[in-house]
Amino acid sequence: MLFLTKSDYEKMLAHCKEGLPNEACGLIGGVVEGEKQYVKKVYLLTNMDESNEHFSMDPKEQLAAVKDCLLYTSDAADDMRKNGYVPLGNFHSHPESPSRPSEEDKRLAYDSKANYLILSLMEADNPVLNAFRVDEEKQVTKEELVIS
Repeated sequence: MLFLTKSDYEKMLAHCKEGLPNEACGLIGGVVEGEKQYVKKVYLLTNMDESNEHFSMDPKEQLAAVKDCLLYTSDAADDMRKNGYVPLGNFHSHPESPSRPSEEDKRLAYDSKANYLILSLMEADNPVLNAFRVDEEKQVTKEELVIS
């Protein structure tokens, strides 16, 4: 079960709307308590593809926030380390399609333990955010997401 604050949801939503008509993306960090994961920080990244059908995280931003997290050398990693956060996964928007992993999303899912959040903006007045896991065989499981 994944917990997200309303303010972090709104931060993600604003970032994704600002990215329109393209997909927007980012990372989430937080804490794990047994089966429960709590998002404590949302990291907004740049979609280098500038596309409405796919995204690529800015390599420098991604490296700083993910890989260097282990080395504690980036601002995002320093923030995670100082607060006891761990990487929980990533998010991206689907400007014109539902909140579910595309075939490309599944193909590019590299970590079966990561949460993959997808925010659909296909109905402007009714954004839909869901969380998923993608296993090694590329099978998708919808995770319970609580926004409060």
